[in-house]
Amino acid sequence: MPVLSLRERRLVVAGAVIAVVVGGYFWGVEPLRDRFEAQRSLIPAREAVLAKSRLLLAQQANAAQGIQEAEAELAQVRETLLPGETPALAASELQKSLKSIADGAGVEMRSERVLPAVDREGFLEIPIEVTLACKVRELVHFLHRLEQMKTVLTLSDFKVRVVAAGQPRDLLATLTVSGYMEKRKGG
Repeated sequence: MPVLSLRERRLVVAGAVIAVVVGGYFWGVEPLRDRFEAQRSLIPAREAVLAKSRLLLAQQANAAQGIQEAEAELAQVRETLLPGETPALAASELQKSLKSIADGAGVEMRSERVLPAVDREGFLEIPIEVTLACKVRELVHFLHRLEQMKTVLTLSDFKVRVVAAGQPRDLLATLTVSGYMEKRKGG
């Protein structure tokens, strides 16, 4: 085996050190530098996402308060709807209310007829056609009491005619009163 001289050993060691430095640069430093550059280019996008997240967290309390206010308003609206789980029960409740108003106003209910329920975008309209026999003042009192009910009611049809030509104060009034109920998800 040939023995290397001192100068040759120094050259081999220097070559090995240069190879380690160059190899370390290409396989160690260069990939790390590329990864840092890639991470640096992601910083603005990540800052934007962080800012959005902070904004959403700040708005969360306002959104929760808005939801509570909407639920309270919805509860108030539900109080003005007809009670009952089905249109038949709601119509029955509306009939009872109309009879009590008619009795209180001194109006005779000659006939009543429940009309088919109508879908009104999330609500069901429950119409009832009633025929009343009364005098003008009693009819006005009936309509006034109808207007003062806490339940939301609409008057969609109203016809008044005189019972007899000789008695212009005696009237027959036919009106369609509609109440509303919340449409159930299953129905």
